[in-house]
Amino acid sequence: MTNEHDVTRFIHLLEAHLGVPRQKTKRTEPLDMLIGTLLSQNTNDRNSHRAYIELRRRYPTWKKVAEAPVGAIASAIRVGGMKNQKSGRIKALLRTVHKDYGSYRLRGIEKMMNDEVISTLTAYHGIGFKTAACVLLFSLRREVFPVDTHIHRICNRLGLVKTKNPYQTFEAMKSLVPTGKSYSFHTNLIRFGRTVCLAQRPRCGQCLLYDACGFSEKEKFASGKTAVSSRRNSDFMLLDEI
Repeated sequence: MTNEHDVTRFIHLLEAHLGVPRQKTKRTEPLDMLIGTLLSQNTNDRNSHRAYIELRRRYPTWKKVAEAPVGAIASAIRVGGMKNQKSGRIKALLRTVHKDYGSYRLRGIEKMMNDEVISTLTAYHGIGFKTAACVLLFSLRREVFPVDTHIHRICNRLGLVKTKNPYQTFEAMKSLVPTGKSYSFHTNLIRFGRTVCLAQRPRCGQCLLYDACGFSEKEKFASGKTAVSSRRNSDFMLLDEI
């Protein structure tokens, strides 16, 4: 049975190889982070970042975004993919936030408990638990470990959990990630997943976690020759740039 010691071992191995990631000093407004994370859905971080920057360039305030036509919002964020779906969700989200709070700020959310924040944010259309968890970690600086499909895959391969979906992994990992390491482990697992523990052809022969990993097919993939991804691309984290 996995315990905190097992997770700590993987955290230290990743930090030794990839470094200890540091969060920026200035905190991002929760609504900014919420929309930035929404833009990151089903695309890579660099394109998501370009979409966010262009949206803010054209419409410097969320009030201006809320008042813009959906088609104009879609045009601004098109580089991020799924422009029509995301533009509609952003406009609807801003309309509801203004209705709920009387402004384009999630006022008082920083005073809520973690479960209440998740419940509040996931009530908005298009906002899932992973997006809410990212707001908690990256904006509110809470000890929360967000889990997307990639982190879900890696945690199962390593043998830390035996779960069927990201939400189950999120719940299972809550008590396993030691205090002060949520950001480091989340960030380094994403970097690790981009360069080594790929979904289709993992580079097990290059894996620093090989001996401790519980992946049943690691020997099969250990002999394969695959190109190594650029660290420049793997290290870029959208939510550190919002």
